[in-house]
Amino acid sequence: MSSEEKVDTSTGLSRVRTIDNPRHPSHFSAIRKTHIVLVGLICVFNGNLGSSLPSGAVESLATYFNIPSTSTLLVLPNSLYLVGYTVSPLFMGPLSETFGRRPIMVGSFIFYMLFTLCCAVSPTFTGLLICRLLAGVSAAVPNAVNSGLYGDIFTDPRRCGQAIATFMLFGAQGPLTGPLISGYVAVNLGWRWVFWVGVIIAGAMSPIVVLLPETYFPVLEEKLRERESDGERVDGRVALIMHRVSDSLKRPFLMMIKEPLLSLTSLYLALVYALQYMFFQAYPIIFRGIYGLQIDEIGLSYIPIMFGVVIAFFIFSWYSWYHEKALTGGKPWASVPELRRLPLAWLGGPLLPVALLIQGFTARESIHPAVSMVVPGILFGIGYSTVFLAMIIYLADVYKKYAASAQAASSTTRSLLAVCLPFAAPSMYGVLGVKWASVVFAVISALMALIPFAFVMFRKHLQARSAFAG
Repeated sequence: MSSEEKVDTSTGLSRVRTIDNPRHPSHFSAIRKTHIVLVGLICVFNGNLGSSLPSGAVESLATYFNIPSTSTLLVLPNSLYLVGYTVSPLFMGPLSETFGRRPIMVGSFIFYMLFTLCCAVSPTFTGLLICRLLAGVSAAVPNAVNSGLYGDIFTDPRRCGQAIATFMLFGAQGPLTGPLISGYVAVNLGWRWVFWVGVIIAGAMSPIVVLLPETYFPVLEEKLRERESDGERVDGRVALIMHRVSDSLKRPFLMMIKEPLLSLTSLYLALVYALQYMFFQAYPIIFRGIYGLQIDEIGLSYIPIMFGVVIAFFIFSWYSWYHEKALTGGKPWASVPELRRLPLAWLGGPLLPVALLIQGFTARESIHPAVSMVVPGILFGIGYSTVFLAMIIYLADVYKKYAASAQAASSTTRSLLAVCLPFAAPSMYGVLGVKWASVVFAVISALMALIPFAFVMFRKHLQARSAFAG
């Protein structure tokens, strides 16, 4: 065995890990890398767009299927989609580290289109819910795999971080675009066309997705060895694959239990993620219940959040440049790994409770709706995105080879809370009122904002306890 080869104890295989190997995906051409990044953006935008497509079609669905407008059944088209987000990453993220990124990414995108089409033609509400669940299982894959996908082709943390930041920008815009589209489409064309629009958007982009090359280097090396061996050593291959699959599927669970860095990060991201989907239930309560806005007008209320997300992307780009400049200049603080990403969460964390408090205390008939829509929306968009960018990329930086498994565990955790919180939103806002429900969420957000600070204060202790960081 050469000095450049090491045995991966999880698979029993000898793998060339050095990026100096000319076959390594980090040596792909700029055009090929751009294509790979674009595929990730397309997949996450479409998948996350699908998560909120029914949000503006609630009244249309209630009328068509004869469901009371106050029934919690109308939350299910969104929530069951997110149930798929809790299940899929636990399998697909690790499996991408066994069979490669390409079959997982391409296959999931095709199934997302298929099940969204089934939603559009579903004759019953039960059938619609089943198709939404299966569409969610398919759509969740990019959230678990993309960090690993980009880590395969970018060895420079700054470039990888920029790619993941762009991915997060597109991912955040997806669920915010859904209500904007569905509000107008459902009112004018009916709820079925909400899903047809989703299929059309994904279908138009599908040729780019199906051309995705494989990027996971161990899989590329194994395929090369198979070609060179000309079909030899077939005996025992099935057992070896099953062993690798078993190890891969157990990894996210083990990491969530044994890795404080991962469990705390996932807990914080779960709250931030759930707050976004809670807004999809709360905004109609606020802007229709208090101000009497129409469904298509309520869709416009998400635009300030989208604007905040874009601002957050530029903040991230500026901080990446500032950190790189400090690192080049030999500033001691810049060499601390945690300070490459976490200061963004220090900024974004406090903005979330501030946004919630402003919205809670200004949502009243005597104050123009733009006040509780624009300022809180922009602040929430900035806070949500900077926290997400910082923590997601931090996981990729920390876990490197096992980034997909870490993202799978994190994605499942945050999706679980995103499933549950929207069910509580109508009751909380109904019993407590908009002001005090917002205060409750603001207090929880403020407490959770301490986590990124704790990661820096206790970094040595946390790193010493990590078995998967590399």
